[in-house]
Amino acid sequence: MALAPSSAAPTHALDFAPLRVLVERSLARRSGGPADVAFEPMPGGASTRRYFRVRYGEATAVAMFVPEGAKAEEIAKPGNHARWPFLEVRDLLASRGVDVPAVYDEDTARGWLLLEDLGDDTLAAYLAVRPQAKESLYVRAVDDLARAQRSLAVLPPASVVATRAFDEDLLLWEIQHFREWGLEARGIRVTPEQRAAFDAIAGRLARRIAGFSRVVVHRDYQSRNLMVRPDAAGGCKSLCWIDFQDALLGPRVYDLVALLSDSYQVFERDFVEARLDDYARATGLGADGRRALGREFDQVTVQRKLKDAGRFVFIDRTKGNSSFLKFVEPTIAKVRASVARLADEEDMRVLADLLDRLVPG
Repeated sequence: MALAPSSAAPTHALDFAPLRVLVERSLARRSGGPADVAFEPMPGGASTRRYFRVRYGEATAVAMFVPEGAKAEEIAKPGNHARWPFLEVRDLLASRGVDVPAVYDEDTARGWLLLEDLGDDTLAAYLAVRPQAKESLYVRAVDDLARAQRSLAVLPPASVVATRAFDEDLLLWEIQHFREWGLEARGIRVTPEQRAAFDAIAGRLARRIAGFSRVVVHRDYQSRNLMVRPDAAGGCKSLCWIDFQDALLGPRVYDLVALLSDSYQVFERDFVEARLDDYARATGLGADGRRALGREFDQVTVQRKLKDAGRFVFIDRTKGNSSFLKFVEPTIAKVRASVARLADEEDMRVLADLLDRLVPG
């Protein structure tokens, strides 16, 4: 069997021998015989993980390489979990009816997984070609989320998801990511008085959000992390979740914010409100619950989008990936919009003034 890399991109110094073993085992189980095998690099996101499409005969798979291998960044410490969070969370989601990629084989000690090939149609890519499908697919994404939250209301003992949560420290760290990278790293001068005001607001916002009741949160439930699984007619059979390894406990609106305040998409406000209505119906919220939901949504949008704006600069400065910089200003604009809807709060009025002074736009 020949396992030859594509010439489309360099493979650097990766050891592909473990991947060769995984492919051979998969071939033996699925087709019973050898085949010519080739792989080609696939585009990745902001993480250090690398992906390769493996082709053997008429079949394909996706190889995921995690540079850390079985180190502490991938093995969950609480409870001494022996499996990668990616695999544990995948199995948990699958057991509760969430569409996730199949795992064909694994060699986590050497950093490799062989996964089902879902194609190239993320929700973002699919809608770029078929924008008319936006409403129906986002209705589905919201319904899927509500259904998953219900099915995951009770977790297995010692689940890795239950060992981590959006507590006050994590939420505050994320907000401060904006000050550190979205402002100071870009050379925007922050006076001691402005820093003190920002830090005080950040602390109070993190404390408030940490007090919200918690559900299982994907953590990055947005258009680039939902794959369109096609039906026989070329439409959408289901939305398959990917990049779920960081799932944890957090506010019920967190994934709604990731989905409907997505930095990579532009939505009219009426569209967002309609999807929040969909979620409220799916979860049985009355009028008062729906109003509370909208307020929580804006509060978490401020927290999440400040983090995202800083993160995009961080990725550029630390990883040399400038592709996210174009989303910094649109992401800050989403913060401004939510802050404006929360203008009855003194903290949000002060934050609006700080943003106007520090990043006018």
